[in-house]
Parts: sequence; structure tokens; C-alpha cells
Amino acid sequence: MPKYLLSVWYPPDATQPSPDELARIHEDVTAVHAELETAGAWVFGGGLHEASTATVVTVRGGDVLVTDGPFAETKEQLGGFSVIDVADLDAALSWADKTSRATGCPIEVRPFIEEPGA
Repeated sequence: MPKYLLSVWYPPDATQPSPDELARIHEDVTAVHAELETAGAWVFGGGLHEASTATVVTVRGGDVLVTDGPFAETKEQLGGFSVIDVADLDAALSWADKTSRATGCPIEVRPFIEEPGA
């Protein structure tokens, strides 16, 4: 079955949820992940710290450059992701719907390139 990446994107106007809202979101996301596991579709996933905690490593001409902060300067931020293994795009979109409802954020769905013989 093909694998898909479900990316949780925080919109540019998003504000930090209150502790109560964050607890509800965590509970809702955990329920979706449990449902994915029960369906045999869960591969891996997790939430991410804010983009300001990122470190970028770039090699140019044999030199290594280490830069604090995100690679791309964008208003949207990647907040978390799930890798799922489902029958097709329609199934992936169905899980993205549930994930968007749980997080309140847009979910980008992208298929992995299938490796020959995999």
C-alpha cells in the first residue's frame, strides 16, 4: 500500500492555544492516532517544537554551515506530521479530514515516492 505524509500546518494568524485548548487538541489527535493504529494504517508521527528551535545544516563546497532557525522564512509553520500506509489517496484524504478536525489546522497530504521492489 502507498504511504502518505499528513503535515499539520499552522496558519500565519494562528495563536498559541490556551492550556485547556491544547489539552483538548492533544486528546483529539491521540484519538485519531489510536484509530489509525487500530486500522493498521499508522506508521509514524509526532508534533514538533516551534520553527525557531530548528537548526539547518548545509554543505557547500565541502564546508559545513550550521544556522539557527528554520530553513524557510514563511508565515505558516509545520507543527507536526503523520506517516500513514493506506490503500489510496481517497483513504489518505479521509484521515487528513479527521486530523484537520482534531487539530483545527490545514493538513497537507503528499504521497511518498514508491521504491522499486518495495
